[in-house]
Amino acid sequence: MQTIWAIVKREFRSYFTTSMGYVILVVFLVLAGFLTIKGRFFEMRQADLRAFFDNLPLLYIFFVPAAGMRLWAEERKAGTIEFLFTQPVTVAQAVIGKFLAAWLFLAVALLLTAPLVITVAWLGSPDPYVIGTGYLGAFLMGGAYLAVSVFCSALTRSQIVSFVLSIGLIGLMAYIDSPAVLTWLAGIVPAYLIEAMANMSFAGHFESMRRGVLEFRDLSFYGILIAGLIAVTCLVVDNRRESC
Repeated sequence: MQTIWAIVKREFRSYFTTSMGYVILVVFLVLAGFLTIKGRFFEMRQADLRAFFDNLPLLYIFFVPAAGMRLWAEERKAGTIEFLFTQPVTVAQAVIGKFLAAWLFLAVALLLTAPLVITVAWLGSPDPYVIGTGYLGAFLMGGAYLAVSVFCSALTRSQIVSFVLSIGLIGLMAYIDSPAVLTWLAGIVPAYLIEAMANMSFAGHFESMRRGVLEFRDLSFYGILIAGLIAVTCLVVDNRRESC
């Protein structure tokens, strides 16, 4: 556990040793605020964060890959992956540590949206439970997005390729239950798989939580997906390490 925590601290600190981490945070917060208050937010004096949570699945498609694209791609490009594994650290510890560091960075981004909560509290009397479950869902959904991004980062040494690949896969998984995507899939996927694939929508499992409903199926979906992708990423990183 101490080894994982050391990797978490190292990777989390790296987000703020250059301007990239600050740029990602600023862009996320500006877009989150703009998408939330655009339209008639103040005129309607709506005391909830429905607009914020509605736009989050789409906003995450670009924000999360930006946060996760460098985690393994940069190590491979710089050649530091060999040095990393000369240390007393296993592949699983390295993958989990990097993932948790990026997830912590995502948590910081969500915490910095606190002014939106203060705003809706000023406008009226929002339900704190609904806001709380919404943020929990946002954190878990972000973890699922991030697990995909970390996996993509392990596949390539190019951050740009990792970013584009992550956007494509995450965008598909986020809105796989939308009519347009299902219609497209119907032409290439057997009919009996369509419903199963629709049930894997990232945004779909977030829907209940943003409305204040916690269901085991949603919590277990994110937990199993994150664990599964981390396990697959471990296999990819181990294979890449042996081929170096």
